[in-house]
Amino acid sequence: MKITKAVIPAAGLGTRVLPVSKSMPKEMLPIVDKPAIQYIVEEAVHSGITDILIITNRGKGLIEDHFDRAPELEAHLAKGGDEKKAALNSIVEISRLANIYFVRQKETRGLGHAVNCARSFIGDEPFAVLYGDDVIIGKDPACGQLIRAYEEFGKGVLGVNQVSPEVIGRYSSLKVEPIRDRLFRCTDMVEKPSPDKVFSYYSILGRCVLPPEIFDILDRTPPGSGGEIQLTDAMRVLAQTVGMTAVEFTGKRYDMGNKLGILQATVEVALEHPEVGEGFRKYIKDIAGTL
Repeated sequence: MKITKAVIPAAGLGTRVLPVSKSMPKEMLPIVDKPAIQYIVEEAVHSGITDILIITNRGKGLIEDHFDRAPELEAHLAKGGDEKKAALNSIVEISRLANIYFVRQKETRGLGHAVNCARSFIGDEPFAVLYGDDVIIGKDPACGQLIRAYEEFGKGVLGVNQVSPEVIGRYSSLKVEPIRDRLFRCTDMVEKPSPDKVFSYYSILGRCVLPPEIFDILDRTPPGSGGEIQLTDAMRVLAQTVGMTAVEFTGKRYDMGNKLGILQATVEVALEHPEVGEGFRKYIKDIAGTL
């Protein structure tokens, strides 16, 4: 079955980037001139997704506004003629990227609970999940790489990369067996492992493709790490029973729930930006000489 639906959980409190996230959703923090969540939506669209459900919570109306039309702003730009035409087209295109829907997670009960809020939207179809904290930039969209693996193997797919032993305890750890280049079988996993529970240093990093059976599993999943319903715990059931596929995706991942990750994304995207790249590169070289 062709995968056309995606879920973007964006209901987190953003505690790692306070105080800015007190009044602004962290998903709306800019990477040069686009908010982080727009990069995620564009990745989904470039992967063949046509319908996207964004899971939000209280205080995140800015996300909905961003993907809506802005008649007053559009009218103002239209009066600017050719000089403002590119800006006008860019903001109109945002509202046309995909069919975008929103639902609120009324309680902050973890990623698994957030994904389960998408049950009625997904129905009985396989679907992609793109974590709202993770921006992945590359020539081949990471979500598309996972979708191709689902089409080939017909099992749930995990987007993975290796993380260092020093940080594995903050992520998940997967038990994997190689299939071929950058593809693995996954038969077990653990969320936020203690040192004696680490299977490998392959961890799920922001992307997965799931069968609709995940919803019934989530209904039976008790609270796990942090007292929350962990999506990893539900996916572990899939891995241990029917198995899952892991894809070591290409592309650069930026953790937008982390202050350093936000700065890295801003600098690296700015260096390649067609409008500011040349001037910013000169600035970086100049400032580097003073360090």
